[in-house]
Amino acid sequence: MSHPHPELAPPPSLPDGGLRVTPLGGLGEIGRNMTVFEYDGRLLIVDCGVLFPEEEQPGVDLILPDFTSIRDRIDDIDGIVLTHGHEDHIGGVPYLLRERPDIPLIGSKLTLALIEAKLQEHRIRPRTIEVEAGDREQVGPFNCEFVAVNHSIPDALAVAIRTPAGMVVHTGDFKMDQLPLDGRLTDLHAFARLSEEGIDLLLSDSTNAEVPGFVPPERDIANVLDNVFANAHKRIIVASFASHVHRIQQILDTAQKYGRKVAFVGRSMVRNMGIARDLGYLKVPPGLVVDVKQLDDLPDDKVVLVCTGSQGEPMAALSRMANRDHQIRITEGDTVILASSLIPGNETDVYRVINGLTRWGANVVHKGNAKVHVSGHASAGELLYFYNICRPKNLMPVHGEWRHLRANAELGAMTGVPHDRIVIAEDGITVDLVEGKAKISGKVPAGYVYVDGLSVGDVGEPALKDRKILGDEGIISVFVVMDSNTGKITSGPDIHARGSGIDDAVFSEVVPKIKEVLERTAQDGVVEPHQLQQLIRRTLGKWVSDTFRRRPMILPVVVEV
Repeated sequence: MSHPHPELAPPPSLPDGGLRVTPLGGLGEIGRNMTVFEYDGRLLIVDCGVLFPEEEQPGVDLILPDFTSIRDRIDDIDGIVLTHGHEDHIGGVPYLLRERPDIPLIGSKLTLALIEAKLQEHRIRPRTIEVEAGDREQVGPFNCEFVAVNHSIPDALAVAIRTPAGMVVHTGDFKMDQLPLDGRLTDLHAFARLSEEGIDLLLSDSTNAEVPGFVPPERDIANVLDNVFANAHKRIIVASFASHVHRIQQILDTAQKYGRKVAFVGRSMVRNMGIARDLGYLKVPPGLVVDVKQLDDLPDDKVVLVCTGSQGEPMAALSRMANRDHQIRITEGDTVILASSLIPGNETDVYRVINGLTRWGANVVHKGNAKVHVSGHASAGELLYFYNICRPKNLMPVHGEWRHLRANAELGAMTGVPHDRIVIAEDGITVDLVEGKAKISGKVPAGYVYVDGLSVGDVGEPALKDRKILGDEGIISVFVVMDSNTGKITSGPDIHARGSGIDDAVFSEVVPKIKEVLERTAQDGVVEPHQLQQLIRRTLGKWVSDTFRRRPMILPVVVEV
């Protein structure tokens, strides 16, 4: 198995007749999925998603793929194929279209409807090409065939990309539920037909490669939901992804059975379910869904609320309910259902929300104590079955952390893919398919690009490091006024601490030390404010460290008069 080397150089020019595959996100992480295909000087992009921040990224709203390697070639992009409508696959599209708004977006009806609604908020009117399973679309030199796959959102597609360099199949996110709620199976017949033609390179979803067996069917959840509803005597609050149409359909069906009204809570949930209903993907019985404002007029045992926040997102509705920072107040006897899996890295946030809800008396039903969720990604048994159908000549695991990618690679090897034709890459690694063999050719920039409010890319790692210091250790400000001619201190040092847990009164001990250092420096002819600020920072920082074993941020200000 070939894998990246940390010292890889930028890739050389692509050989004539070769196809270059460059993942800019989604490898070594869950989210931010984006892959760039290059042939004969033209580019095709598959997906452009976001990654949601973790605790060590305070203040960050979203994390985007790095567009640096394609920014100078933005006019070479012939289209963006969107495999499905999850945020980790479409959330970055508005930011890429800011670079060039007329790049065609290619996807299924629901996927395009979801991204169009998102782009309205960014005041971008996209150019779209709607496709269905079985369609073929010529996008520049890339002939794209779309294949139905089953996932946790309707209308998901895999894409087979044909060029003179060979055929590449990108699965997108998929599983092989044999009893899907909407009857839309992963089209194994189509994959078998592609296999007969010859799949030169397969990019395959790795998320559940470590999980043995097969993913249970979605319909298994119905009995669990029925039992929860039957035993709930007050309000039921369900937290789910705002795009999980199948799960919301099950909630609606069960609510209808038990005579409860349903209200959607949260902007994204209201928007997405409205789109799904209007397009016919969500079947809503008349009178079942009501506005959240009408809930006050209903008894608690006739109410179901469907909201966002199943991953513990701090600003989502469920987290705010747990923190008593939402108009909906959790009370003793409420039932809360977390109808989703735990995305790796979100465990702490989710359990914090569960504890907060439990504190107020809620009965919290989650994947740890009930079967209220099944994954949308193929497990190891399904992947083995899939590889035996596809028989790829080269395999490149995608969509997953390192452990998932390696597990997926091993599954491919077990089904007969030669080890030297399995490429384990990471974000930014370029993989060239030349004369039927895929191999790593170089590396391009693929770092994190942070969205912070209206700022995109302005916040970097140094700023996040400073934010963590401020959050963990606090800040100490020092204000000194000095005579610009003599270098003598005329006022200060005035020292104040915030968030450090240190009382301002104790700084009287270090003031003489700072004065002594500044006066000695002045005698040596050093009166430049920046140098004096550095001296103050070192002197005070050492004293705080020695005295309190703390390392707060120190901000000295020297004013000349």
